[in-house]
Amino acid sequence: MQGRAKLFGHAIHPILIPFPLGLLVTSFVFDVVYLLTYNSKWAEIAFWLIAAGVLGGLVAAVFGVIDFTRVPDGTRAHSIGVWHAVLSGSMVAVFAVSWLLRFVGEPTEPSVIPIMLSLLGMSLAVLTGWFGGELVERLGVGVYDGAHLDAPSSLSGRPAREGSTNEQREE
Repeated sequence: MQGRAKLFGHAIHPILIPFPLGLLVTSFVFDVVYLLTYNSKWAEIAFWLIAAGVLGGLVAAVFGVIDFTRVPDGTRAHSIGVWHAVLSGSMVAVFAVSWLLRFVGEPTEPSVIPIMLSLLGMSLAVLTGWFGGELVERLGVGVYDGAHLDAPSSLSGRPAREGSTNEQREE
């Protein structure tokens, strides 16, 4: 099943998600550098990276929702998509709270709470990235019309499709 929202023949959501993910994860790396050096420039850069990452995440989410409307109810792809959406939304919300706490405080000298929220947000990014990868890599959502929307988990060790090339190689 192909994604709905496309640009020049490619789904827009997977084009956009590397930007907010990269910005938000990098913001946490810069928070760690700030904690190690106490150089406020690193905290200031993290502040702006979070702002850009949250905005980018919101834009990417719009196209994710558009694509999700094509995933049929009752399929494994639908339940994985729900988890992906909830975790992605939570990740963006956690980073947004981290940013707001920095904004109302001192952006160049964040307390431990905004930094811990960034760590939580980064952990959610890893989880939501796995679920997004499961949708695309394993289930084929947004990739091709013959997507196998009920393929077993990639953690199961079972082939995604009966009669697949991988299964034939195992025989």
